[in-house]
Amino acid sequence: MIRFSLSGLKPSTLFRVRGGVHPETRKFLSAGSAIEAMALPALIRVPLQQHIGAPAEPLVKQGDLVLKGQLIGRARGPVSANLHAPTSGKVIAVGHFPAPHPSGLPVPTITLRPDGEDRWGPRLPRLRPEDAAPEEIAARVAEAGIVGMGGATFPAAVKLNLRGKYPLHTLILNAAECEPYLTCDDRLLREHAEEVADGAGIMARALGVARIIVVVESNKPEAASAMRRHNLGMGYPIEVKVVPTQYPMGSEKHMVKAVTGQETPARALTAELGIVVHNAATAHAVHLAVRYGEPLISRVVTVSGRGIARPANVRALIGTPVADLIAHCGGLSGEPEKLLLGGPMMGQPIANLRVPIVKGTNGVLALSPSETHRSAAMPCIRCGSCVQACPCGLTPFELNARIQADDLEGAAEVGLLDCVSCGCCSFICPSNIALVQGFNFAKGRLAEKQARKHQQEETKRLAAARSAREEALAEAKRAAMAKRKAEMAAKKAREAAEAAAQPDGEVVK
Repeated sequence: MIRFSLSGLKPSTLFRVRGGVHPETRKFLSAGSAIEAMALPALIRVPLQQHIGAPAEPLVKQGDLVLKGQLIGRARGPVSANLHAPTSGKVIAVGHFPAPHPSGLPVPTITLRPDGEDRWGPRLPRLRPEDAAPEEIAARVAEAGIVGMGGATFPAAVKLNLRGKYPLHTLILNAAECEPYLTCDDRLLREHAEEVADGAGIMARALGVARIIVVVESNKPEAASAMRRHNLGMGYPIEVKVVPTQYPMGSEKHMVKAVTGQETPARALTAELGIVVHNAATAHAVHLAVRYGEPLISRVVTVSGRGIARPANVRALIGTPVADLIAHCGGLSGEPEKLLLGGPMMGQPIANLRVPIVKGTNGVLALSPSETHRSAAMPCIRCGSCVQACPCGLTPFELNARIQADDLEGAAEVGLLDCVSCGCCSFICPSNIALVQGFNFAKGRLAEKQARKHQQEETKRLAAARSAREEALAEAKRAAMAKRKAEMAAKKAREAAEAAAQPDGEVVK
């Protein structure tokens, strides 16, 4: 385990990170729009898989009446998350519905028709975090179904329980929001800085750390100022660090390098350095869950792009159809070239506006042709621009060459699995090669290949175990038969000996 001390660093110290690009941020479209509440949609669809890990187990059936905040999906396994009813209403289906994913394939989904009353059921019991044990706080966060709301969707309680495995000392609150267009975290800090600070303090207590750093990019001065005014969370001092506006500054490992100078080893956790990173919106959700017993049933979403009539930041219920969010913002202004969930660099394209937003959805973008113009791909000229831009220190052109040659193992050897899919290489490529899309496809193929190999090895192992059991059983039968034969032979020998020992003519009874 690698340990580092941060005690010698000055509060203003920043460190240079490798690579990165500077796309047009276009945050001005929605940055000035205060968070606005959205009316109840006609239907709410809650996918059972909204997080990394196992999908939740449905607890309701068609025809059930539910109340707002009621548990409708139970976490299944140690890495999973609870799901709660976003509002009161009637369950009209528990089946499959297209997912907010590029594949558009149906996934298990609970469909709810709101009754318009928005009636709360019993909320989670409130905690006084100042007196609560770290285990109690983590358990409450798990009950509330909170996941990483920056897009990663890793169950937050799992991270909060890392205190038992690593010697933690720092919580970093990620409010960089480096993706172009997105402003939901910016507005959240501007309007709810005190609540975010409290949530950060609650998480610090759960983690057992003494230091909190809030990281904000330099293009969000109002958010940084708001957090500096609320520089205590549950008594924990909060340090605000303003980092350069550069993509992908919001990447967990690169943010840690920028503010601490420590580089996380490939495929290692930042927790091995004693540091845990959580998103600012996650801290706000923790505040609501612990202080007020509110599970994660809504989130702030940026609806933006030149294809949106009125870009805005909207607090919407989890499960709200994308079409309803767009309609709330005045609808589409013309036919968009591209529709995305998330930002333009790492967001997922969607073809169906009926898909719902989920816990990790931080943006809905409708981009016009002028925002997505891209020339046809040309052959690689090996200029090295992708190497300079890669924040992970990889050689994307070499990765691409090996993937094109169908050498997946070779691509893995030169870092395919270390790629974070940030898209910097594709953005900077003068030949317009869709590098990151190829890498993602190759990762999927490699995972499938490794899964098949694992399945074959497991099948061989099970077959060998079965053969060993059958052989052991056969050996046991042979041993039992031999023993029985020996016992019968011994019995016959005794009977013969006894018969021989009797006087002539005497009958043995």
